Amino acid sequence: MRLLIGLVFVLLSAMPVGAQAPTPAAMQGDYVFIESAEVGRGFHIHVRYPEGYDPTAARLYPTVYVTDGDSLFPMLAPVQLFLHYDDGLPEVLMVGIAYGGFDPSVNRRNIDFQTPGDRVEQAGAAAFQRFLTTELIPQIESRYRSDPERRILFGQSRGGAFVLYSAVTDPDRFWGRIASNPSITPGIESLLSPAASAARRDLSLIVASGTRDRADLQVEAAHWLAAWEARPERPWALYGERIDGGTHAADAPAAYRRGMSRLFAGVQD
Repeated sequence: MRLLIGLVFVLLSAMPVGAQAPTPAAMQGDYVFIESAEVGRGFHIHVRYPEGYDPTAARLYPTVYVTDGDSLFPMLAPVQLFLHYDDGLPEVLMVGIAYGGFDPSVNRRNIDFQTPGDRVEQAGAAAFQRFLTTELIPQIESRYRSDPERRILFGQSRGGAFVLYSAVTDPDRFWGRIASNPSITPGIESLLSPAASAARRDLSLIVASGTRDRADLQVEAAHWLAAWEARPERPWALYGERIDGGTHAADAPAAYRRGMSRLFAGVQD
């Protein structure tokens, strides 16, 4: 034990003062801070490059926008690489939209993802959507090799509710959407309103629910799915996915995998 402790001390002593560990290979990319005029706050934006990314090449990549980037981005970025290896899914740019922490003084997901409805005091979904549309997406598509025809939005829990809000109010904005265990009450009223019209006919929405998620959230998701499955005029193909044994948050990678597999089934890279 003394030998082991001594070895660790030697290794740490050999590191230059102020040295930073390299970014894990599966998360290599870029970072930018955006001060949002629409929301009135700043966001930390983490960008994960596809394997073999060349910013000078002509190739464009599908781009996945991930809400709750403080936790979901470091969780899903390596998963994406393995999905490329194991499942043959195309590589993507991944954009993590983060607050810089979980403290409520900086993390305002409870406002930004909140949809309008009864008993809702602060619904920030409309402003957050304007941030995506007018501030974030234009920056990503001007700075990186991002395919504007294949944008994907991923959200978990209340972030999943925002995914549904985006699908209903601005369907053309994202080619694909994945809502993982969405928490849609309060604010379900705006998620059941008639959807805005869409010009595209290739849009898809996947709603994934874990069989071990909270019972009330499973009931809400099933209710929402049933309501929209009964509407043939909906602007996107709708898929309900059940994650066997899936819990509320820990199985977000499983929901991501199921959703991405559904989106890219039969799609040529």
